[in-house]
Amino acid sequence: QVQLVESGGGLVQPGGSLRLSCAASGSIFSINFMAWSRQTPGNQRELVAAITSGDRINYADSVKGRFTISRDNAKNTVYLQMNSLKPEDTAIYYCNADVAPSYGNYRRYWGQGTQVTVSS
Repeated sequence: QVQLVESGGGLVQPGGSLRLSCAASGSIFSINFMAWSRQTPGNQRELVAAITSGDRINYADSVKGRFTISRDNAKNTVYLQMNSLKPEDTAIYYCNADVAPSYGNYRRYWGQGTQVTVSS
């Protein structure tokens, strides 16, 4: 069984910073795609940033220049550094990853979510 556990959410003032972490654990053979998505009440979950095993990175237009995604393959962990936060960044942030418990057997896993609130 594979688990993704997020940490680092919280309350921050506009213009502030937060760093989210997500560690994958369990039966892991390899991890390909790792990403952060977010969701607000009444809206669909949207992709915020993604990074492949080859370090190809994509960002949503709304966070380009403010957020940075990175990963530590030795720790099976993905990070999201969020700077210059805005009230519209307020959401539940979910980590997700394509993990193979055995060779070639990838499936998408999701974390439980962590709340990020940007407010003065």
